[in-house]
Amino acid sequence: MSTIYDVLRRPLITEKSNLQNANLHQYTFEVSSDASKTLVKDAIETLFDVAVVSVNVVNVPMKRTRKWRNRRLSSRRNAYKKAIVTLAPGDTIEAFEGVK
Repeated sequence: MSTIYDVLRRPLITEKSNLQNANLHQYTFEVSSDASKTLVKDAIETLFDVAVVSVNVVNVPMKRTRKWRNRRLSSRRNAYKKAIVTLAPGDTIEAFEGVK
């Protein structure tokens, strides 16, 4: 890991992450595979200027799927690492906010 800009890959915006955002002040990011909790915390605090309360890290496994036209052909989705970041009350990240 060379810089904090390499830790975060993209925000994960799903129905579950929107529910966690509204009720629990939690935000979900896809992070690099060798990122630790402290690296994720430092990256969030410096990039978005917020106070991080806790960080949970989950390794999402690879999943096998099938093609729509030919059910015999199987493909796979890559494995990735996901970080769920809990912020202090009152702090928000603008990338996750809807239309104001």
